[in-house]
This record gives sequence, C-alpha cells and structure tokens, in this order.
Amino acid sequence: MESTEAFVTFQLGWPQIHHLFALLCLVAVVKLTMLLAERRDAFRNFEAFPGPPAHWLFGHVKEFKQDGTDLDKFVKWGQKYPYAFPVWFGPFVCFINIHHPDYVKTLLTSTGKLAKSFYNQRSMLQDFGFVCFLTEPKDDLSYKFIESWIGKGLLVSKGQKWFRHRRLLTPGFHYDVLKPYVKLVSDSAKTMLDKWESYANTNESFELFNHVSLMTLDSILKCAFSYNSNCQTESGINAYIKAVYELSNLINLRFRTFPYHNDLIFYLSPHGFRYRKLCKVAYSHTEEVIRKRKEALKEEKELDRVQAKRNLDFLDILLLARDEKQQGLSDEDIRAEVDTFMFEGHDTTASGISFILYSLACHPEHQKICREEIIQALDGKDTMEWEDLSKIPYTTMCIKESLRLYPPVPGMSRKITKPMTFFDGRTLPKGSHVGTSVYGIHRNAAVWENPNVFDPLRFLPENVSTRSPHAFVPFSAGPRNCIGQTFAMNELKVATALTLKRYQLIEDPTQKPMLIPRLVLRSLNGIHIKIKPVDPQE
Repeated sequence: MESTEAFVTFQLGWPQIHHLFALLCLVAVVKLTMLLAERRDAFRNFEAFPGPPAHWLFGHVKEFKQDGTDLDKFVKWGQKYPYAFPVWFGPFVCFINIHHPDYVKTLLTSTGKLAKSFYNQRSMLQDFGFVCFLTEPKDDLSYKFIESWIGKGLLVSKGQKWFRHRRLLTPGFHYDVLKPYVKLVSDSAKTMLDKWESYANTNESFELFNHVSLMTLDSILKCAFSYNSNCQTESGINAYIKAVYELSNLINLRFRTFPYHNDLIFYLSPHGFRYRKLCKVAYSHTEEVIRKRKEALKEEKELDRVQAKRNLDFLDILLLARDEKQQGLSDEDIRAEVDTFMFEGHDTTASGISFILYSLACHPEHQKICREEIIQALDGKDTMEWEDLSKIPYTTMCIKESLRLYPPVPGMSRKITKPMTFFDGRTLPKGSHVGTSVYGIHRNAAVWENPNVFDPLRFLPENVSTRSPHAFVPFSAGPRNCIGQTFAMNELKVATALTLKRYQLIEDPTQKPMLIPRLVLRSLNGIHIKIKPVDPQE
C-alpha cells in the first residue's frame, strides 16, 4: 500500500518537475539572449577601438599565460593600438584597456553622474574641498569579487557611502597622526634587517617578498592599530599573510574563469570552498585587532581625551569618528575599513619596497649615490625621524623610478556612468568597463624615453614639470586617489634608507623576477637579491 501511494505521488510529481524544467530552460534562454545582445552592443560600441584578435569563446584569456610575460604583452599591444584597445574575458565581458596619460586624465578626473542627495549638501562638500559630483565608480565586476573578502570599504564603495567614509577617515592621515609612525616603521625595518644578518656573508641570494611582507604587516599593525603582533619573530609562516596571498590568487583566477563569474558556480566549486576558508582566517585576524581596541576605548568617547594619553592612530579615528549628525560607522563598516587597510596597508607597500630594493641591487651606481645621501642625512643615527624624510631627494627619485617600472597596483578599472569622449574624439557609451593599465602607462614609449631603462633623473623637478601629471600614477589620481599614499611613501623611504645604510644590495642574475599582476604586482619565482654588510670605511 505504501509503495502504491509513493508511486502515485511520484507520478503526480512529474508535471511539476516538467514545469520547473521548462521554467529553468526559459530563464536560461532569456539570459543567453540578453548576453548575446550585450555582446552585439559591445562590438558596435567599441568599433572605433581596434584591438588584438579575440577568440569567439575565450576572448583574450588564452593569451595570458601566467608565465611572467602578460604585462609586457599589454605594453606590446599598446604599441600597436595607441591610447586604448578592447580586451575580452570570455564571450561576454569586455574592458577597454587605456594606457596613455591623456585618456587616463579623462577617466580619473571625470565627475560622473550628479547625485541629488549630494546637491543638497553643497556647503558641506565645499567645506571639505570636493565638488558636489560623484566620481566614476569602480567597476562592478572585478571589484565585486574582492568585496566578499574586504567588504565595502574605501577601495570598493561608491557614491554617498564612499564620500562619507572618505571624509570621516581623512583625519587619520593628517601629518600630526603620521609623524610618530616614522619611528615605528624604523623599528619594524630594523627587526627585519637584524634577521638578514644570516644572509649577509653567505654570498647566497634570498627571497625578499616574504620578509618584507612580514615587516610591512608589523608596521601597519603598530602604526594604524597600535597592535604588537611579533609577526616578524614568531616561527612558521604567518597565517594572515599566507591567506592574503592565496586570496589574491583566487580572485585573479575567478576573474579569468568566466563560469566563476557566477556566484553560485564559484560557491559550489573547490576554489570557492577554499576562498571562504581563507576569508575566515583574514576575518579572525582583523576581528581580534578591533576587539582589543574596543576594550581599551570603553572609557573614552572623545578623540581629544585619547590623544591626551597617547598618539592617535587610524583605528582610534575609525572607532570614534562622527559625522555632522553625530553618527559613527557601523560595526560592519568598521570591519570593512580595517580589512581594507590591513590588506592595502601591507601588501602594496611590500610589493613597492621589494621591487625598490631589487632595482637598486641591479643598479649599484645609483645605490651608491643613495647610500652616501642617506648616511649624510642620518648623521650617525641608526633610525629615521620625520625631519629626515625630506633630506634624501635622490633616494626619493630612485623610489619613484622603481614605482614607475614596477607599480605595486599594476591596473585599476571603472564603470562609467555617462558617455565619455576622449581628446581624440572617440567615445565610450555609458556603462562601459574601462581598465587602466598603470604598468602600460609607465612603460609607454610615447610618453617615456627609453621606458625600460632605470633612470631616476626623470623625476628631477624640471623634468616632472614637462610631463603630464597622469603619466605617473602609482597611487591613482583624482578624487579617488590612494588616501594612504603619504604613509606609503614615508614607509618606502624609511625601509629603503635603513636597508642601504646597513647593507650593500647585489643582483642575482640567475633569478630575474617573472612579473605577474595579482591584486598587487608580484613575481612568480619571488624577488631575489644578495647582500653584504656596508664597509664603514667606504
């Protein structure tokens, strides 16, 4: 009897299953029709922008071998297709890749679409020094993949939320707040350099990036969060840094794998499972930092009272910031900003410092000039102070030249909110995805003479004045430029100066970096140099 009822139930269920299947097919057909229409429109919209031939299904994805040649391929394409060219990721996703300062200026200084709610706050905006327009937002594809990790912090937020957060967080980067950080960064750098003594007399090369990542993580935790992690001296691989490295790789993989653009498919995949597991590692790290600070601030509600006891840091300002309505940031917003600055505050600077030291190892003549300048500026001290940062102009030019050749963030993207016409008359329609190849701009032979040559004199004031300000954009440009760029430059100067004062850097010609664009610029085979102690008599 039970089996008969089950059979009847089973039989009666078939029509519903057929209907469900038919509905799913209909949805799939509608979705495919919409995607094909978008593809047709993209071809029509980008007719004025010729580019490299693309496969009908894979687009240009198969052109990117992930073998250290991909960034130079963009430069090569840029020589053939001046200013801009389309790049397809799969059959439906297309970015216009721009690689010239005049195009970048149009994109990064665009005011975007007027926000009505902002118009009513005109006086507040003028007080803050911003016009009452929204900047063009980050694109809603590649940055969406990052959002599930770092939340809607300054990197990915847009509109009124971005503006409010930027305004509330800007005091965290005032020079009065940044000034005490110089000593803290010096202490972190000296810990790293002490560890390097084991390499100093071996004549063997060692990999930089992991050491520098630990140092910059140590620095950002001390400076921005007043948190002593001892991450440089603890044994084993730091779990947070390992998680950041793997998360960056998975986000890059997801962007290059068209089916992974679908949230459900990625969620059900082994890569999606690994991604969620790594996110938990990153979350637990930042949550511990926030929890400890909240406990310490239970009795204090005003920044002035905190500042009377100790130097303010970024997390103080984050937790106690209030807008004109006396509203602070939500717990979710605080965690998003901490995750953002924890990642951006250590990984980008780690990339920058590693390639700076590598560049100077490859160019001993410039390294020697920097060392002499640094020794004179420090005048016998073994640490850097705020006043010393302005005393090393040649070293600063070498730092900028390395940032030109090896930009820590090799690319960025936007989704434009209105039609955009460039200086040569070509126009992109509203809704277009535009990728800016920072690496391509910095190595554009139409902008830079002998672009692959390391020449710090490019950054002499008289040479800078003759160049477009958008020819050198390691920290982006316009209203959405990097809020922490002064902190980053200070850290680059301190780490470079203290390293050169103590060690001579030597190139290992058998270990050339194989550059790969992740969320930051990395090397497939690491970044290797040799070192030996500086002779005091030299």
